[in-house]
Amino acid sequence: MTLSPIDLTILLVYLAGMVALGLYLGRRQKTAADFMVGGRDCPWWVILCSIVATETSTITFLAIPGIGWSSDLTFLQLPLGYIIGRLIVVVLLLPRYFSKQMFTAYEVLEQRFGGRVKQVASGLFILTRTLGDGLRLYLGAIVLQKVAGIPLNYAIISLGMATILYTFVGGMRAVLWTDFIQFIVYMLGAGVAFAVILNGIDGGWDSVVKLAATDNKLRIFNTSFNLTSNYLLWTGLIGGSVFAIATHGVDQMMVQRYLSARNRRDASLALGLSGPVVFIQFAFFLVIGTALFAFYTQHPPAEVLKINEVFATFIVDNLPVGVLGIVLGALFSAAMSTLSSSLNSAATALVNDITMPTSRTDVSDTDRLRAAKTFTILFGVAQIIVGLSGDRLGGSVVGAVLAIQGFTTGIILGVFLLGIFTQRVNHLSALTGLVGGLALMTFIKFGTNLAWPWFVLVGSSATFLIGLTTSFLLEKS
Repeated sequence: MTLSPIDLTILLVYLAGMVALGLYLGRRQKTAADFMVGGRDCPWWVILCSIVATETSTITFLAIPGIGWSSDLTFLQLPLGYIIGRLIVVVLLLPRYFSKQMFTAYEVLEQRFGGRVKQVASGLFILTRTLGDGLRLYLGAIVLQKVAGIPLNYAIISLGMATILYTFVGGMRAVLWTDFIQFIVYMLGAGVAFAVILNGIDGGWDSVVKLAATDNKLRIFNTSFNLTSNYLLWTGLIGGSVFAIATHGVDQMMVQRYLSARNRRDASLALGLSGPVVFIQFAFFLVIGTALFAFYTQHPPAEVLKINEVFATFIVDNLPVGVLGIVLGALFSAAMSTLSSSLNSAATALVNDITMPTSRTDVSDTDRLRAAKTFTILFGVAQIIVGLSGDRLGGSVVGAVLAIQGFTTGIILGVFLLGIFTQRVNHLSALTGLVGGLALMTFIKFGTNLAWPWFVLVGSSATFLIGLTTSFLLEKS
């Protein structure tokens, strides 16, 4: 496929605008705090949109419609749990992050257990972000490949390099404000695409409902109980809640947004409202998938469609000139919002938790700023490498990405819970719990069929219990 001059112009203007905004915001960037936490003066509504945009990425824009196209609406049971989990984070964890000026979530662990536990937890976060967001980069590049007619590997590298550029220049302030703009752009683009889909269906929305009901695609709740199934009510309410506590409570990429707020009240407002917004957003993208099912029922495709590519295929094959450029800009908005956040947060964690902790007095603020920018580039390259391997995955990339998150964030959550709810557990017991939890989760991930929404609950529980048991054993010895 070759882009029309109009669509190409729209897309290039958008991408250039993101880089230009990064340059503009970067002019105020003079300290490490500016680069890492946006000077701690960002409005709550910008942070709210940034939270939603960051967890949206190409996973939501492409793969969630694929789930609605291939299955039903039971995925919505998960964001119900997400709402509950975020409210728990507001009450349980946010007060600790605002007890003093921090740069990372894992400084809380240093206060309780010392630097070694902080470094291990931060290292797990960095590994998780690099693997998971490298796969998100892969999804975003799929459309660029189809549109530009270039090899997928070149598309991955191009999109990755563009994100590295404006993140390197503008820091966290650029990340937050571009997330805000990207949230508006990708929701607008999704809305336009949805309208085009409905316009191409004989009978419009009524036909969508009729065809979907005939194929049982309108089901939202599944109350059966099966530990190997991802999208059940109890999996969503319990597993989804604990998953959200981990991803939004102890994951540096989200915590860094709260630390960029003007105060704890603003951070709480942004996080608490993000749950309902994400639920509505997921519902909309699933409905897009349902509409795609109706469209392709009436207009059978010439080739076999893949779950991760069905929406991308519709975008490049059916959107009219002008509209295609807008929706492509929306798609790249979803991709770049998550990737830029990931690069900045991983660099911040590596600098403040591992290489140049704030306890070191021999490191200047300029040194930290320079190191954070250097690591931003290195993590960008690492995610590109992971993205290049994404084509080897089968099935939906959603499950793979969320399983990676659940694999490590549950273990980190377990260590946080040891610090919050116990007094007897020392750093050695906490490290033992962390290693034990990691060993158990490795076995569960590769040796069982347990559904990924349970990963965080199992990982956090195992880490907590192993750490607590070890503290009793050490006391008796």
